[in-house]
Amino acid sequence: MSRYWLHPDAEAELGEAARYYAEHASRAIAEAFLLEYERVRDLLIANPARGSHDEAGLRRYHFDRFPYTLIYEADPARGPVIYAVAHQRREPGYWSARR
Repeated sequence: MSRYWLHPDAEAELGEAARYYAEHASRAIAEAFLLEYERVRDLLIANPARGSHDEAGLRRYHFDRFPYTLIYEADPARGPVIYAVAHQRREPGYWSARR
């Protein structure tokens, strides 16, 4: 079984973004967003060192099709620990208190 941990605030961000796309674009775009999240999550489960390091010691991995980044750290016991599903134009570092 694939292992990862999603911070509750990151889970809320994921849902908010999907709702936004469903309301302002289409249900198909919202579903594509969620599939892109799952694709990135699965890449990080398979190789947690894949993302680049940031100044806080966390890792980040950008979505290909949407302006979002997963902010996470690699944890050998839990897999990727995802702290944020961050829109790339939102204030940098807002998630730092989640660690």
